[in-house]
Amino acid sequence: MRELCFTGARALARLLRARKVSAAELMQAFIAQIERVNPRVNAIVTFVPEQALKAARALDRRKSWDAPLAGLPIAYKDLVPTKGIRTTFGSAIYADQVPAENHLLVERLSAVGAITIGKTNTPEFGAGSQTFNAVFGTTRNPYDLSKTCGGSSGGAAVAVACGMLPFADGSDLAASLRNPGNFCNVVGFRPTPGRVPAWPALNGWDTLSTLGPIARTVEDAAFLLSAMAGPDSRAPASMAEPGTLFGRSLKRDFRKTRVAWSRNLGGLPVEPAVTEALEAQRQVLRELGCILEEAEPDLSPAVEAFHTLRALGFLQRVGPLLREHRAKLKATVIWNVEQGLRLTPEQITRAQALRTEVFHRLRTFLEHYEFLLCPVNQVLPFPVEIEYPTEIAGVRMENYIEWMKSCYYISVASHPAISVPAGFTPEGLPVGLQIVGRYRDDFGVLQLAHAFERATGTWQRRPPLAAE
Repeated sequence: MRELCFTGARALARLLRARKVSAAELMQAFIAQIERVNPRVNAIVTFVPEQALKAARALDRRKSWDAPLAGLPIAYKDLVPTKGIRTTFGSAIYADQVPAENHLLVERLSAVGAITIGKTNTPEFGAGSQTFNAVFGTTRNPYDLSKTCGGSSGGAAVAVACGMLPFADGSDLAASLRNPGNFCNVVGFRPTPGRVPAWPALNGWDTLSTLGPIARTVEDAAFLLSAMAGPDSRAPASMAEPGTLFGRSLKRDFRKTRVAWSRNLGGLPVEPAVTEALEAQRQVLRELGCILEEAEPDLSPAVEAFHTLRALGFLQRVGPLLREHRAKLKATVIWNVEQGLRLTPEQITRAQALRTEVFHRLRTFLEHYEFLLCPVNQVLPFPVEIEYPTEIAGVRMENYIEWMKSCYYISVASHPAISVPAGFTPEGLPVGLQIVGRYRDDFGVLQLAHAFERATGTWQRRPPLAAE
């Protein structure tokens, strides 16, 4: 039964439809895996096994179903409101909150048969790529319990890596799907903004942060995305294209595909072990037929744009809590809000113009190359007691988000990007490769990631504790 927990999500869906395994049996297998592994990693922080098992048994009583995710368990990131299930945003302010309505994502996945089994851990208000908070504590990396799993979708990535979930949702502002995917040897895909709608949302036009899937394979990430994506009238920035686009085969011939390879995205400090692990994979791309060239766009204006727009977003979302609940907010969240309070109209308009410039710099660069390949993170998973790296390769970081430039450059440009398992250090720490595609070519990114994944097989290396 434990091996069911590491069977691909698509394969599980086929087994359920063919009645070769019952929904209750599958749910019991995942419940047992959570009860066995989660105490060591703290990935799932709210757990509703009785509710999930009841829903699975109800599904088994039906004569047939055609919902694509029917019977598959999912635990939502604790930033996503779930009706009747505790949702804290990782904040002591909301430690006891139980929403009265579901997020659009929960509505959508429930409608296609996914069964809610709980919530996954996240930093306070999703701030920072290290998953810890005052409500639930710290989530640990399953490949080395002394290290961070990344964030902010850290609980989701760990749960998937450990076979506690077949796949999971996440969100990505700076790096929050790609970073934990990279640190946990799973796939984290940041789609083009608007691909997956969000509601409720304070700013329905926000396209800096986006929702996306986490899975052990690219195929399963595409499978979940096919159910997540598609328009919704409550989300004005959502794309009109249906999610079913991602249900197609990912197979593709990459011969003569021009691909840009960047070691450091224009001089960013990168730990040598990251570079070494990725350089070893260049031959894989050549064997796939890609024409690999060293090249990179100048995306440096993204720094100012990101800091300004991120601060503006935190001011909108968290600013109203600052006066009454300052003592319950972590220092980095307060810093973000106060940065927002100091913004001038000129800074905001300049940031919007810079974001547009960064978009066009990457867009025109990708007219010459179909993909840009680069590091996901500039560092390896670091000790779990450290909130964020203060230095990379001898270069001091000025703030708690500076170490995420290799991801947030791409966030500002609004192009689709994926973290796909690419290797391990001699110490056994995962290293992922970031594949960036043309604007709205989410499917193309998935195709190259799928081909790379099949060629390397790195994704098959499970965390040691998952097999104990």
